[in-house]
Amino acid sequence: MERSKFNVSKDSTKRTCNGIVFDSEMEMKYYRDVILSQVESGNIVKYELQKTYILQPKFTYNGKSILPIKYVADFWVLYSDGTEETIDTKGMPDNIAKLKRKLFWYSFPNIKYRWVCWSKIDGGWCDYEQVEKARKERKKLKK
Repeated sequence: MERSKFNVSKDSTKRTCNGIVFDSEMEMKYYRDVILSQVESGNIVKYELQKTYILQPKFTYNGKSILPIKYVADFWVLYSDGTEETIDTKGMPDNIAKLKRKLFWYSFPNIKYRWVCWSKIDGGWCDYEQVEKARKERKKLKK
């Protein structure tokens, strides 16, 4: 089966939930397993998919128009306690994702922002940094 450069299957049926085609299976599973269940429980009162943030506005340089740097987050959620959070699902973040995260933190310091991933060995949905740290520890123990 043909896959994209991010190893996403061209077959969209595996990444579709409630008629929404997600960019990845992981993103769809997070929506299905976490977002929808927390909406049902009342913990999440509002959410948006593919929320766009401007990390750097459009500007002109030497007479040339430079496009803005945009970041599109997988999820934005509003919890019942009034807390807002921006969430991105990550398997293996590339350098552009890491750079945009730094720009996001700088541009939006008051917005809680995190990367999540699925790790069966680490207990399911976890913060990406937690899983990365646990993987390094397991690798160290193997040696």
